[in-house]
Amino acid sequence: MSSDRYASDTAVDPAAASRNTRPPTATAALGAGIVVLDDRGRVLLGLDRSGVWELPGGGIEPGESIEEAAARELAEETTLVTGAAEVEVLGLLLDTVTSPELTRMTAATVVRTFTGTPAVAEPEKIRRWEWTSPDALPEALFLPSAQVLAVWRPDLALPPAPFHRYTLGRPSS
Repeated sequence: MSSDRYASDTAVDPAAASRNTRPPTATAALGAGIVVLDDRGRVLLGLDRSGVWELPGGGIEPGESIEEAAARELAEETTLVTGAAEVEVLGLLLDTVTSPELTRMTAATVVRTFTGTPAVAEPEKIRRWEWTSPDALPEALFLPSAQVLAVWRPDLALPPAPFHRYTLGRPSS
């Protein structure tokens, strides 16, 4: 079989071919939802201006790992500081709850080690941050946050939603 079979009239470097360098049309958004636990096992929730409670979290920037994005978003939203090495990725969620044209992929993460005291860093979005017992979660939860909490603690009584859940295996010690 000749290698000429795959040659084209316009030989190009395969690594530079437009198919390898041109991103596809965006139909998904990638983010991280962060379950932040204090030393009493309480979860940090923020009261959104819309009246629902949510976990800290947000989009993953190009070139960032999930862990780096979670640490950055935690600092940007709450002023709490943690390192990427302190972020544990628990699983992935896929949904189209907020838009039928856009699939959202949320990495469910947990942070147990941080420094600082929660403070509202984005007052246009969040009214206040509160530590909440997992057994006393508010009913008015942002649906993606509720699903991240369900990945962390499947035993919690949380509203069902049309999410695809992918739990990641824990590394053996």
